[in-house]
Amino acid sequence: MTILEAIEQRHSVRSYLDKKIPLEVVGKLQEEINACNKEGNLHIQLVTNESKAFDGMMAHYGKFKGVQNYIALVGKKASDLDEKLGYYGERIVLLAQMLGLNTCWVAMTVSKGVVKKNIEIAGGEKLGIVISLGYGESQGVPHKSKSMEALSVIHTSTPQWFIDGMKSVMCAPTAMNQQKFVISYEDKKVNAKSLGGFYSKVDLGIVKYHFEVGAGKENFDWGK
Repeated sequence: MTILEAIEQRHSVRSYLDKKIPLEVVGKLQEEINACNKEGNLHIQLVTNESKAFDGMMAHYGKFKGVQNYIALVGKKASDLDEKLGYYGERIVLLAQMLGLNTCWVAMTVSKGVVKKNIEIAGGEKLGIVISLGYGESQGVPHKSKSMEALSVIHTSTPQWFIDGMKSVMCAPTAMNQQKFVISYEDKKVNAKSLGGFYSKVDLGIVKYHFEVGAGKENFDWGK
């Protein structure tokens, strides 16, 4: 499976089989997490064989079932932390898909108190968001997406790389599927702007990673 295929095939999954993740797969995930932590100066952590974080009332309200593994997205408190967690978290999510696993971004319907007992949070750091992980009972279903025209500023001479980037963006998960962002470009400068909303900065990071994969990082630079 290529990363573009992973983008197309990955959907949110909340119900998981009682099946352990093999050590070899855990090792590949941990390698990517280590790389993301080094590159992004983050403290993302993988927790396996732990079910209590998703055993409370909120998790059941969120329709989660059988979650025994998760990724805790942790980093130093900063104005750009949420965007970085979204960017690098989605990079890990797509690798998980390529390894045959399923995932779901989880904001509120997890016991963060339990999560914190199973991870390390250094001084000045915070737990931002969690990603459930495992072998899904299903592969999930595609989310409805706004049109490309609604999510971007397109010109009559829009280059193919921008269109390809937007196709990947339209597959990106966002909080409550709100898709509150707009992407535009001038020459080879691309700007991604959040329109506000619940966890919108995390969403922006996810969206930026999808755009880079689809468009090709060599074709553009991010604007300020």
